[in-house]
Amino acid sequence: MGVNISSPLLYLSILIIAVCGIVYELIIGAVSSYLWGDSIYYFSITIGLYMSAMGLGAFISKFIKTHLFDWFVGSEILIGLIGGSSALCLFWFYADTEVYEYGFVLITVLIGMLVGVEIPLLIRILEEQENLRQNVAHALTYDYIGGLVGALAFPVLLLPQLGLLRTAAVLGLLNLLAAGINFIRHRKLLKVFPLLLSATLATASFLTYTLIQSPHLQFALEQKLYRDQVIVSAQTPYQQLTVTQWHNDIRLFINGGLQFSSLDEYRYHESLVHVPMSQVPNPQRVLILGGGDGLAVREVLKFQSVKQIDLVDIDPEMTRIFTEIPLLSALNQQSLTDSKLQIHHQDAFSFVEADSHFYDVILVDLPDPSYTGLSKLYSRGFYELLKKRLSAQGVLVTQSTSPFFAPQAFWCINKTLKSTGLKVYPYQVEIPSFGNWGFQLAAHEELEPAHFRLASNLKNRFLNTEMVHSLFVLPEDIESDASQVEVNTLMKPVILQYYNQGWNSIR
Repeated sequence: MGVNISSPLLYLSILIIAVCGIVYELIIGAVSSYLWGDSIYYFSITIGLYMSAMGLGAFISKFIKTHLFDWFVGSEILIGLIGGSSALCLFWFYADTEVYEYGFVLITVLIGMLVGVEIPLLIRILEEQENLRQNVAHALTYDYIGGLVGALAFPVLLLPQLGLLRTAAVLGLLNLLAAGINFIRHRKLLKVFPLLLSATLATASFLTYTLIQSPHLQFALEQKLYRDQVIVSAQTPYQQLTVTQWHNDIRLFINGGLQFSSLDEYRYHESLVHVPMSQVPNPQRVLILGGGDGLAVREVLKFQSVKQIDLVDIDPEMTRIFTEIPLLSALNQQSLTDSKLQIHHQDAFSFVEADSHFYDVILVDLPDPSYTGLSKLYSRGFYELLKKRLSAQGVLVTQSTSPFFAPQAFWCINKTLKSTGLKVYPYQVEIPSFGNWGFQLAAHEELEPAHFRLASNLKNRFLNTEMVHSLFVLPEDIESDASQVEVNTLMKPVILQYYNQGWNSIR
């Protein structure tokens, strides 16, 4: 094979392989969790499959005895092709086929195997340049550094700036760049140069096309995923926001999960807001956690006694689109620009932990506890913090997923709130686009739901005093003994299991 080998270039290749490999792994896990919701399950499976496939690739590499450089460059091209198109293929598998799980496993295993083949090949190629001790030490050092770079770059830079499709394509082109540089520097070591060059150019052309056309491809795939026309699609550092429209029906989806339909969202928001607000004499300060669409704020502003509303939503893009896009700001009646409102783009847990104000009403309007980052916002520790911020006569409400479809999660939230010493009263409402939906009302003192009355001057579309009383009468099929579930804590987020068991059973 000769000795004219550039060790720094090959170590750079190891670094690139590691960066791309870890990012592909994160892309696969992210796409799967977006589409299926169970982030822990899919990230765990992705990591397990990827690592075991790397081991299989390392084992296979021992059978490669000649033309090591050709095998290395060829595997780099294949990684670029498969990894660079991984997000596109996964979305396609989900939208147009019934074999998503098989595609998910196939792509993960192929990338893992190819990465597993490459590192041993590079170590063997470098044998003529350095002794084994230095060779292995340097190779593993660059491999681990690359893993760190990729793991940090994906959530901080790549995902928020490029999105999933373009990130995959850019990383695929980076793999091809490593292959191309090795072409130029080590051409004499390649036995099938014309074939590898043609494969590189073809793959680079495909990935460049994917990169350029990614907005159109993403739009086409989203149109397949959602039955209605997509009018807003935004990948943020925190979530994928999608807004669709069909005639008068405007819908918001977060990571593929429906958040509201404009046809009936008033049923949800009137039940969330007016039930607690009407039980506090002259509420003046209100805290809303989540609710960046401004719909809960719209309902709170109906109460003239309110002097300040603090809205905590981690995602600036959410509040931006519901402020700046006329079609969306009309839904919340421009509530996000009201002078009484102060918006905090901050994690809800961190905000409440650092806050020193007391609130007459606290509204927890967060997405369902479908992954670990959200489960902490349904934990006893979080509710203990909220309890400290609730005024003596104050009332707290949290949305609590569907008591019909996910009863264990609903009663887990109920039991977790009770564990703080608050008095808790579950209630539910029927929302056509969601079905049966649940809430938990909590206060320091005993309340009498049978005596609740709504403020007389409200102009609601759905809720009245008689209706409020009926919300607290739970049907027999969602009544439950809360002793059958555990309290959700930061250290033991049991609500994830309850939630996923409930919703996965109806898929």
